[in-house]
Order: sequence, then structure tokens, then C-alpha cells
Amino acid sequence: MPLTRRDFVQRSAYTGAGVALAGSVGVLASAPGALAAEPGAEPLGGPDGEHSGHHRLGYGPLLPDPKGLLALPAGFSYRVITRTGVTKLESGESTPSNHDGTATFEGPRGVTLLVNNHELKGPRADWPHPVPLTEGLVYDPAASGGCTVVEVSQHGGHVAEWVGIAGTATNCAGGRTPWGTWLTCEETEDQAGRNGMTKDHGYVFEVDPYDRRANRAPQPIKALGRYAHEAVVVDPKRGHLYLTEDADKPNGLLYRWVPPHGFKHGRGELKKAAADAGVLQAFKCFDSGGRFVDDLSRATRTGTVYGVDWVEVPDRDARSVSVRKQFKDTEVTRARKLEGLWWGDGGAYVVASFARGESPVAHDGQVWFYDPKRRTLTLKVLLGVNKDPERDGAFDGPDNITVSPYGGLIIAEDGEGVQHLFGAVDDGRTYPIARNELNIGTEQKPTFSEFTGVVFSPDGDTLFANIQDPGIMLAITGPWKRQGHRR
Repeated sequence: MPLTRRDFVQRSAYTGAGVALAGSVGVLASAPGALAAEPGAEPLGGPDGEHSGHHRLGYGPLLPDPKGLLALPAGFSYRVITRTGVTKLESGESTPSNHDGTATFEGPRGVTLLVNNHELKGPRADWPHPVPLTEGLVYDPAASGGCTVVEVSQHGGHVAEWVGIAGTATNCAGGRTPWGTWLTCEETEDQAGRNGMTKDHGYVFEVDPYDRRANRAPQPIKALGRYAHEAVVVDPKRGHLYLTEDADKPNGLLYRWVPPHGFKHGRGELKKAAADAGVLQAFKCFDSGGRFVDDLSRATRTGTVYGVDWVEVPDRDARSVSVRKQFKDTEVTRARKLEGLWWGDGGAYVVASFARGESPVAHDGQVWFYDPKRRTLTLKVLLGVNKDPERDGAFDGPDNITVSPYGGLIIAEDGEGVQHLFGAVDDGRTYPIARNELNIGTEQKPTFSEFTGVVFSPDGDTLFANIQDPGIMLAITGPWKRQGHRR
């Protein structure tokens, strides 16, 4: 049953204008314009933190890397797992470029398996290192993107890599499923005959890291719609899927897929579903006064809570009109750069990377938490506009995220200027974890690629992350410790 505006207003009257509806679910809040914790900064409540229960945040200042690749705190180290143009697939071709969304899976005898997206758009001729067209694993032979599967031994001494799917386009993020597969998302709306493509694109595909045979003859999961997909998560209790859309003119949407009655999730079941199976819906938010919210950028304070309704998508395959354009602006809530998703704390963390001219209010990043039980969306992290992105310290443009086993979130930065991996905890503070030092520009005009694919190994000992350009997968280890506190 949908949560109506009247229901939300009535409930808000009993809970202080709606803010208390957030309950105690994974509270994370970062002040607008939040900066990295300064080196040597004291915790809240005094030098020992004894009055607040907090401990010193983060791991200290980032130290320059003599190799010019990755700055890390003292005691931390990294190793390169794959690198485009250097490492090879089992078949002998180069590791494909443009690493993006990644998930980890527990393999036998301490092995970690990773499925790694390669965000390559357009024709194959445009890229020196596209995903190889491995026989039986190709959707559209004209497309350059796809996924590789990377196998890493417990101590990193052995690395193997092979193709999981090929012939897909602009594989950006995706999501790990509770049944142990990866859903890779195409961030494009190209149809057959456009940009050299021979098939329609803008779909979600399933990749099995354990069973290579299961990946043969790839088929899109059309029930999840055709649009500029960014990421997806699965509600393991209700079976719903939530999906983000990175698009503008107009801004994109957050979607929910409700499976048909009797549908049972499992390996390969989604691609068996009919193109019109279940219901694909877009979200519609309203505030504690029952007023419709047209765009998420309207929220300018952490702790803002919106009620959420869901509106059915008329034509999910978007044969003639893009899905997001099928709605009037009064029918759905929009947001610029809806990107990373991660399921944790009983709900979905949702990233809106930044807002500019296509949005009512400018910001440099939001992280929201959708609580499916309460049907509320709560603003947890808000980054104000970074006026000096070339200066190290301020964070902007959150993208891929993961919930850390040590508390809070780990966020990959895709902003302007300096690029970081950073953490956010539940009391309003952020801290740096790594800085990209690989200059792919010039000495006069340095350029640093975004971080992507941030995710911990199944045992929590290793943080994997990618530098998208030229395409480098990194494994970061060190003295991880509890950050902040979970309520």
C-alpha cells in the first residue's frame, strides 16, 4: 500500500515534522562544505574523546607516493592488481580500460573474485583496449564495453583475469546480488543504428563470477527498463530492486522494480523474466507538510526527511520516448547525477553526485538513505559547492560508495581537481583514505582521474578501488580500525 501524503503528514505530526521518522538507521551526516579531518585533529569531547564516546577519526595525513600513484596514511600500502596496457587476460589480450563499478565475492581457499565493469562507450574502434569479444559472451559485437572477472589469491601473489561479458556499452556501476552474482548497468540509451550499435542498449545484465558457462549467450534484463542505468541494489527481504539513473535534460530518477507475484530470485532468474514482468516505478517525494518535492537538490540540511510514493513507468523499454521524459515534472522527483547505490542497515544508500544548472539548488554531493519499511528518504551527507577543487582537503562529487565493516561509508570521489577516497561517519565528520597522484594531464595543467569501484574484500582486510583512467585496480591494506560509532 503506498504511503500517501496525508499518511506522511499525520505521522510527521507525531514525530516532530518528520525528522524523527528516520529512527536510528545508519545515521551519517556531513556538514555542507565538509572538509577532510585536519591532520592531528582532536575528536569531539576533548583530546581523549571520553565525554562523547568518540575516538580519533581517520588514519592521519596522506603521505606522498614516491611512485606517483597513490597517497596513503602511514602504515598503509597498496598493490596494483590490474593495469590497462600492462596486465593480460588469460586469453592474452590487455586488461580493458576505464575501470568502473566493482564487487567482491568469496572464492575457494581464500581467493577473492572481483567483477569489474569497463565503462567504454561507442564503437570498438574508438578504444585501444576494449573488452575482447570472447566467443559465446558477446551481446553486441559493435559495442566496446563489458565486465572482466579478476581472481586474486589471499596474499596477492596470483592474479588471473578473464571476460565475464562483452559487447555491452558504457558499463558504469551495478550491484552485487544476495545470490552471489553481479548486475552490470549500461549508462546509455543508444539504440540499434546509433553510434554504430547493432542492438539496443541501456539495459542491465547479470554476470556470474563463479560459473563461466552461466554467462554464455548474454541477454538483457528488459523488465528493469532501458535508460541510462547507473547502479542497482536488491532488497533481500522484499525482493525489490532499486536503480539509479545518471541523466539530465531533464534530471534522472530513482526507480524501483517490484517482481511479479510468486517470482523467486536466484542465479539467472532475472534474465528469464518477461520484458513486462513485475512493475517498474519512479519515485515521488513530498515533505512533512505534504508538499511535492520536484528535485532532491531542494534539501539543504542533513536530516531532511521526505516521504516516498512510487509511480508506474508507462513504457519501460522507451521505444520512442526516454523513460524519464515520460513523466510530467509534477509527477516525479528528479535529481542530477544519481549514481552510487549500496544496500546496508536495512535500506539503500543513494548518491546524488552534484547539482548544477539542471537543478534548482547547487551542491557538490548528497548521500540519501531510503528506508523501505518507513518509506522515507533521509539526507545523510551533504557537500557544499567546492569553490577551490584544486586544493587538497575538500571533497566533492561522491560517486561509488560502500558501507564499511569498520563503520560509516567509504566514498569514491568523482569531482573536479584532486580526487580522493574518503570516509564519512555518523557524527558529521569526514576523513581522507587515499589520493590519486597519477597526473594524466600536463605539468602546467594537471588532471587526475576519478576513483571508482570502491569495495572491501569479503574478510574486510583489503579495500579494492579503481583509478578509471587509464584503468588501474588497486588493493589497499593497512591498520583498519573502527571509525565513529553505529547507533
